Amino acid sequence: MLKQRREAAQLVASRLFALEDAIDTALACAAHFTATMPVARKNANLSAVIGQDAVALSAEIVSCLVQARGRMVEAHARLDVTKTQIGLREISLGDVLDKPELTGRSDSGLRAVA
Repeated sequence: MLKQRREAAQLVASRLFALEDAIDTALACAAHFTATMPVARKNANLSAVIGQDAVALSAEIVSCLVQARGRMVEAHARLDVTKTQIGLREISLGDVLDKPELTGRSDSGLRAVA
């Protein structure tokens, strides 16, 4: 039974890390794209009105990805608790860096524990 729980936890962890990486990649790509549009407009000597709606939408996408990344961080923290709940307290599933304290979202429902 312990072996099955370890295997299940490892599967979840590998998918978690893949999703975290994908969100970071998408966020970087969206931010780069958003920054490129005003530069391209300026280089083409076009009015600031040109493409403003696309820049605004792209900025919203960046904001949504930042929110998704925050939710992923919350999910990661909750899975760390789940790992302990299923008896895998001492099992490392791939994190090699110490995690800093969570800060930021006041409505996340997460609170530091002693």
